[in-house]
Amino acid sequence: MMPRSAVIVGASETSQLGKIEDMSELGMHAQSALLALQDAGLKPSDIDGIAAISEYAAEIAFCLGITPRWIDSTNVGGCSFMLMVRHAAAAIEAGLCNTVLITHGESGRSQIGARPWPAYTHSLHGQFEMPYGALDPIIQCNLPLLHYMEKYAVTREALAYVPVVQREWAALNSRAHARTPLTVDQVLDARMIVWPLTRLMCCLVTDGGGALVLTSRERARDLTDFPVYLLGSGEGVETIFASQTEKLAEGKASRISAEQAFRSAGLGHKDIDHLMLYDPFAQFPLWGLEALGFVKAGEAAAFYADGHTRPGGKLPVNTNGGGLSYTHTGMYGMFAIQESVRQLRGQADAQIPGIRTSLCHGVGNVFEAGGTLVLGNAV
Repeated sequence: MMPRSAVIVGASETSQLGKIEDMSELGMHAQSALLALQDAGLKPSDIDGIAAISEYAAEIAFCLGITPRWIDSTNVGGCSFMLMVRHAAAAIEAGLCNTVLITHGESGRSQIGARPWPAYTHSLHGQFEMPYGALDPIIQCNLPLLHYMEKYAVTREALAYVPVVQREWAALNSRAHARTPLTVDQVLDARMIVWPLTRLMCCLVTDGGGALVLTSRERARDLTDFPVYLLGSGEGVETIFASQTEKLAEGKASRISAEQAFRSAGLGHKDIDHLMLYDPFAQFPLWGLEALGFVKAGEAAAFYADGHTRPGGKLPVNTNGGGLSYTHTGMYGMFAIQESVRQLRGQADAQIPGIRTSLCHGVGNVFEAGGTLVLGNAV
């Protein structure tokens, strides 16, 4: 796939985030799609490719009156949207379609029209992890976290800096769900969920959605004054079992996707101005910094505590507040991409001056998958 051949020309979240009791998941898909199309100056009839999960892509197409000739319902959890951007770019380059709409809508908090996510006992997870108590992501992530803390002497206090710093960013964002400043002591004294994670070290549970419109570089010239180019991308999959990763907490899928993204973009770590990292729990930005190669293994906690990722730091990370403070509907990746797009357009509440590049990275289904996008506002 040729880098820089696809462009994000439309982007929007739902008009509300947080608690949305008067809109179903399908409604959130539809609203965010129409807002993203409006942002791109397009109509549903201009779309010939569509990608979605939580609701099937074919259902979104029918709802919007679109008859696509290319669809994608890749589902590897919250990073699926990073993979969909990559797949859409490849489809556009291959001539399979011209303009792709990627949608997301999730009633994670209110459960209005939400599809059930049953943990089938006959599934592999049901047979080999659930019997040992690994019933949900927070438990599946906990053993790797304890191993990581022991191996690298990472304290709970160091872990608490992640939500503290991300709340600083959230305080600058008018749409962030949680904006009140935090202290390390407040994070540590919050209600314990699973040791060592307190409530403030865990993501929000919210409702909301978002959508993106991608097209070719040639067509983008006629559509937007704020093009966001896909400079490079990558994807990787390791295992559906948190207990069966090659190395606990070291993110093989993330390493694979990041290596592909940097290589295809022809850029290095020093070329990245801004970073969005998936953060269902406080340890994930630390693991992301290390898996992507921005710091060495075991150094990310000190990198956060030293202030390098906070407002005014040398590497701005999760500038919307992340899943810990901005929003987290269950599959967060779409919202991370939206913030990268806002930053590169110069439209973010907490705008980074002079930004040229943003790396947006997600993980899915705990350690199953990784997806990485390198985005830029110039070619």
